[in-house]
Amino acid sequence: MANSIYRASMLQSNSQLLFQPCLSNKHCVPKKTNLLCFASSQLNPARSEVSFCTGTHLIPHPNKVERGGEDAFFVSNFKGGVIAVADGVSGWAEQNVDPSLFSKELMANASSLVGDLEVNYDPQILIRKAHAATGSKGSATAIVAMLERNGTMKVASVGDCGLRVIRKGQIIFSTTPQEHYFDCPYQLSSELVGQTYLDAVVSSVELVEGDTIVMGSDGLFDNVFDGEIVSTLAAYSDVVEAGFRCSFLEEISGDEANRWKA
Repeated sequence: MANSIYRASMLQSNSQLLFQPCLSNKHCVPKKTNLLCFASSQLNPARSEVSFCTGTHLIPHPNKVERGGEDAFFVSNFKGGVIAVADGVSGWAEQNVDPSLFSKELMANASSLVGDLEVNYDPQILIRKAHAATGSKGSATAIVAMLERNGTMKVASVGDCGLRVIRKGQIIFSTTPQEHYFDCPYQLSSELVGQTYLDAVVSSVELVEGDTIVMGSDGLFDNVFDGEIVSTLAAYSDVVEAGFRCSFLEEISGDEANRWKA
């Protein structure tokens, strides 16, 4: 997103983010759909050799529409770009705790700490500091990706939020979900029993111009097969339209299987 200011924002949903790296001499304007500005970073982004073009979309779980879902995310164009998703754990609702509060605060804190010197542009350390600063009761799965100016994307994830990198119609990189057992993912929590940044899976991948990165909560990847995501991206060159179509597939698949995931 060369020469563009894209304020880091957060959106609550069963959400997914789609990104396409582009060279800084291209006029790559950030795009967004139904984006709710919840938190922003005051950092001045540096010009980068490789950066993200962004499209987002959301469809909340049918039972969670009134509160806008339990997911949150932010997008920042600090340096090459930072993207993150958190999914509030719905089981807290049984204790009369709003599951979205923890995920929203976690992402707000992460957004404000992107340029922190102690974070040192490290997604695992960003998770540590954002988690430590979160005071809401609850827990969430989370994933953070940071793009270096040379095209290296660093990823840290706790739980079952996911990321795919698609290049020329093929998935060349996927994160692996972490679960204690079925439907009980690793999670950052306000309680001592939860996981920490030390439990994060850390990885990196070299991106090239034209790659597409799909990031989302398990609400996307549990309901839409990877092949469906790839074929959808092939049909739509615009990342915003592709994001909408993936959301539509998620809604249809979830309804047909009657297995929307928290």
